[in-house]
Amino acid sequence: MSEQRPRGGMVILLSFVAALLLAVIPLPGWGVLVRPEWVALVAIYWVLALPERIGVGWAWSAGLMLDVIQGTLLGQNALGMVVVAYIMMRLHRRMRMFPLPQQSLIVFVAIGLYQMVALWVRSVTGAVAPDLSFLLPAISSAVIWPWLFLILRDLRRRFRIN
Repeated sequence: MSEQRPRGGMVILLSFVAALLLAVIPLPGWGVLVRPEWVALVAIYWVLALPERIGVGWAWSAGLMLDVIQGTLLGQNALGMVVVAYIMMRLHRRMRMFPLPQQSLIVFVAIGLYQMVALWVRSVTGAVAPDLSFLLPAISSAVIWPWLFLILRDLRRRFRIN
């Protein structure tokens, strides 16, 4: 028996690049407040779909790229992404069995934790703590999750990514 070589690395990388672009595309003032956490959502999907291949290292790299692109404190997003990736790696078998609405609730909690880590890092560095509106991206991410899941699953099946 021969082992199958992993396929689709370029598609995975391009999905992260697209998420990074969506994370920095200019939006009006209200749009910035509710912008979904695209990079974290893409990381969640790939960790759930391919936990043996996409994990904490990919999430850390994507978070570091997001830090560089957004000009935030280096490691702020990377730390949050690592926390989310680790949680999803621990839950991936259970999460796959849940229907999409229930997955959305777990995504809401995971993105909320991501936002809490970012808030903690900002407060440690002396930035002003915002009100609860910092959780709005968690809500919009949970709302978008079913569609993003279906799109990325279709891509994974179409390109036979393993």
